[in-house]
Amino acid sequence: MAASPGPAAVGGAGAVCGSGPSGFAFDSGLEIKTRSVEQTLLPLVSQITTLINHKDNTKKSDKTLQAIQRVGQAVNLAVGRFVKVGEAIANENWDLKEEINIACIEAKQAGETIAALTDVTNLNHPKSDGQITIFTDKTGVIKAARLLLSSVTKVLLLADRVVIKQIITSRNKVLATMERLERVNSFQEFVQIFSQFGNEMVEFAHLTGDRQNDLKDEKKKAKMAAARAVLEKCTMMLLTASKTCLRHPSCESAHKNKEGVFDRMKVALDKVIEIVTDCKLNGETDISSISIFTGIKEFKMNVEALRENLYFQSKENLSATLEAILERTEDFTDSAYTTHEHRERILELSTQARMEMQQLISVWIQALHSTATQLATDLLKYHADHVVLKALKLTGVEGNLEALAEYACKLSEQKEQLVETCRLLRHVSGTEPLEITCIHAEETFRVTGQQIISAAETLTLHPSSKIAKENLDVFCEAWESQINDMSTLLREISDVFEGRRKNNANLKSLKPDKPDSEEQAKIAKLGLKLGLLTSDANCEIEKWEDQENEIVRYGRDMSSMAYSLYLFTRGEGPLKTSQDLIHQLEVFAAEGLKLTSSVQAFSKQLKDDDKLMLLLEINKLIPLCHQLQTITKTSLQNKAFLKVDKCIIKTRSIMALLVQLLSLCYKLLKKLPVENNRWVSVTNKDTIDGKT
Repeated sequence: MAASPGPAAVGGAGAVCGSGPSGFAFDSGLEIKTRSVEQTLLPLVSQITTLINHKDNTKKSDKTLQAIQRVGQAVNLAVGRFVKVGEAIANENWDLKEEINIACIEAKQAGETIAALTDVTNLNHPKSDGQITIFTDKTGVIKAARLLLSSVTKVLLLADRVVIKQIITSRNKVLATMERLERVNSFQEFVQIFSQFGNEMVEFAHLTGDRQNDLKDEKKKAKMAAARAVLEKCTMMLLTASKTCLRHPSCESAHKNKEGVFDRMKVALDKVIEIVTDCKLNGETDISSISIFTGIKEFKMNVEALRENLYFQSKENLSATLEAILERTEDFTDSAYTTHEHRERILELSTQARMEMQQLISVWIQALHSTATQLATDLLKYHADHVVLKALKLTGVEGNLEALAEYACKLSEQKEQLVETCRLLRHVSGTEPLEITCIHAEETFRVTGQQIISAAETLTLHPSSKIAKENLDVFCEAWESQINDMSTLLREISDVFEGRRKNNANLKSLKPDKPDSEEQAKIAKLGLKLGLLTSDANCEIEKWEDQENEIVRYGRDMSSMAYSLYLFTRGEGPLKTSQDLIHQLEVFAAEGLKLTSSVQAFSKQLKDDDKLMLLLEINKLIPLCHQLQTITKTSLQNKAFLKVDKCIIKTRSIMALLVQLLSLCYKLLKKLPVENNRWVSVTNKDTIDGKT
């Protein structure tokens, strides 16, 4: 019999894991194009907003006219890039070509109209009499802008349909190849088919990875991350499990092991399609239709049941039941025949019920959280050395069936403990993405535990089989990896419970990622430039007489956070982990957006020329802050360095703009008449009063 092929021999599989922005290496031209469309759209929106908000009575100085024309030209150039992207998508998808091309033509016409109406540099010359411009036809600019945004939206929706179709087609190809792999009878045939399967999985993995990053719903994003994690791990399991079956075709445990992998991959593939096509799950009960009497009766039973079992009912379900009951009381409070005294009494009791429910939930959550997290902590500590896994490997090599039965029983017990713990953690997870991660962990322990036992049984029956040993090692590594993920999950649940940080859908980004010496040098270099920018910002801040001014306060906070980032690049300061850094940058981006709001409030005090100049600078900062927020939420599996690198670069750009904005605002403030200078001291009061 031919020698069994290793991972390198079946070249598709090795590429599936560990490279690219979502843990995969493949790249799709269409995905790049659709992302390019969205990146082009953001500056378009801000530039068009500047045009539409432009005043009709603007003083027609040369500076104003040049600024207006620059905006119009920028819009037209961006539209040109957008049209090229749209046409490229159309050429690759003939069934949608006509619709996309029509939208692109509309966008092009709108861009050219905007450019023509903002061509005002010669407006002060005699020959320009009768020229139609933004000053004479502002309605035309608004119509063109609406047409442009409408056409962009059309292309984005059509491109989204294309991506969904690609994912479904890719999944169908993977399923078809999996069916061939299930029926394979020789190593030579297996190598050929698995090579094709690996390439198809790489394509599917990248398409779904991009889709995961684009999802706005955190719950769906977490479900997609869980399904993709199953496919990633199962690809290598499928390789070793299939090779073991080919080596030992009459071994029942080997076939059982392989079938488990195939079944789990098919379920994960179906889950992905359910997410991208937005299928709705059935079976949800409508508790709002119950009568008040029945509702109160069931509610009391559920509350009483908590005395015996804290996990009998979820807090969400109990709260929903109460709200449904209180909603039905509106039949009484809205009735014209209910006396005023009775109505007031019902409303009073409803308010009291809500307050007491919140108090119950608070105590309830505290008790649940303590129970679940303590159990998980103890269990992880007890199983940290993986004694049972090591024993199973040893008994397999020795061919000791009696010892196998003993340790298989111990692993089954350990599996049940971990499954139960994941179920308890799910109740106190605090967010829907973490809840989904708990469900994924529970399922992984349940399935992988059984597969380890079948793989160990195969090795025990064939103790000299290298492929059977390799197969057991792969499943044991998957178990150990899930134990590590559970430890990370536990920390994240505790952080959410204590209000320290938000949840990320993909917990793999929380794993420690030690950069090599070259990466450390690059981060240090980027950090040094950032440190210099914080010094520049502090110098600009010191010029301001009113240090309590809103712009100064936001600028000082941003500079302080950027300095913490600089210290992080040197291995110093309060930020200890990549996740600490990401959380800090989320706050940094939010502060940047608050700063732009304050600057916009300040711009209302300025003359039109100065106001337009300041608004153009603001429109550069807003997209950068949004882009930084996107980067912090984007999951890069096992690529923490890459994420940190992107964040530092984006933060540097924001800080460079901050320095320019602080300097410009200071100069413009000095130009204001003394009577207008009241903004300096009034801004803070206006903010408190909610007037700004």
